[in-house]
Amino acid sequence: MLHLTSPRLPRVMAFMLALAAAPVFLLAPSTPVRSEAASIAAAIDVAVESGRTRFTIALSRPVAPRVAYMERPDRVIIELPEVTFRLPAEIGRRREGLVSSFRYGLFGPARSRIVIDLAQPASVSRLDTEKDPRSGTAKLVVELTRTEREPFRRAVAESAPILRPPVVETVLAEPEDRRPVIMLDPGHGGVDPGATASAGMFEKDIVFSFAQKLQKKLEATGRYRVLMTRNRDVFIPLGDRVRLARSARADLFVSIHADSISGGAEVRGLTVYTGSERASDADSALLADRENQADTAAGVESTDNLGEEVAGILQDLTSRETRVFSHGFAKRLVHELDTVARLNKNPHREAGFRVLRAYDVPSVLVELGYLSSRKDFDLLISDEWRDRATDAMTSAVDLFFAPRFAQGGTAAVSP
Repeated sequence: MLHLTSPRLPRVMAFMLALAAAPVFLLAPSTPVRSEAASIAAAIDVAVESGRTRFTIALSRPVAPRVAYMERPDRVIIELPEVTFRLPAEIGRRREGLVSSFRYGLFGPARSRIVIDLAQPASVSRLDTEKDPRSGTAKLVVELTRTEREPFRRAVAESAPILRPPVVETVLAEPEDRRPVIMLDPGHGGVDPGATASAGMFEKDIVFSFAQKLQKKLEATGRYRVLMTRNRDVFIPLGDRVRLARSARADLFVSIHADSISGGAEVRGLTVYTGSERASDADSALLADRENQADTAAGVESTDNLGEEVAGILQDLTSRETRVFSHGFAKRLVHELDTVARLNKNPHREAGFRVLRAYDVPSVLVELGYLSSRKDFDLLISDEWRDRATDAMTSAVDLFFAPRFAQGGTAAVSP
């Protein structure tokens, strides 16, 4: 935990202030904007009493909650209208009673969600709102009681209508704009925070800030139309990230992440991944497995058939050419970043990331570094380093599309 005496505190605070003040880039004009009337969650308290666990949320005004359940792992989902969470970064990590851990965030247009990981099957035995008539504030009380497996499974089955995934509005291609389309994908978001740094900062915020800076650099060239899979701190399912790229007819998809390893503070370095059904090494396979659980972390069951779609077209010319272009861009990225970043010992790797499964869009996933490494973390919140890294990535993009520009902007397949 970062203490007030830490010399890094001003840098962390400066980074967070810059992130809060950064402009919002809309994926489409119709993308919903946060409502100013959203209730504010100012505190969450977990108390254990007589075998029951009471989960209390302090709100600026009452909201109408709904409760759902999920298995494998066991979870209670609290569905809410849009809520602004102003909570300490470290909250939700400690086990208390039936609550193993919990996380929270924006889940979609006008929807928020709290996901409670259960230490054992439990049901909500009490759900009510206590309103203060003088201040208008409210406390939402969710009481959990131990239950058996079969009743829990029945509750899970009844929860399906509540657990529908958010509707993500797609962006259609613009035929009159012949510039290459680049889709940037800041990893995680909303109820899915991703990895957590020792200073309490979330991966979702760090990579979003980096993606915004990269978007500005690419747009400043005037050569590209640059879109983002998410324009604020909101959850986007993995399959929808792929569909967003395909609907916009993206010529390049770049997913941006920053991993963390428990007990691995000495492990550091940037890595570029391309998609493959067979991982290049065991560490890459484990990382892909963790990243592929993002939907589960947000309380979403995967319903897309991307794996089946890709498996059926692996011999198709487009799929094979796309993999060649993905590898080509990955090599350019590694080469350009070599002078500005500490690279992993094997900087270009392969693994079965679900977010890289668009068969007709060259795609890479960039792990900028490890939040578990103090050296990497210091770089990731450094304006100077992010400027140099985004400059290098912009150069890699320019080199990737150079053949298209040399042919007057036309090519059968990207680039």
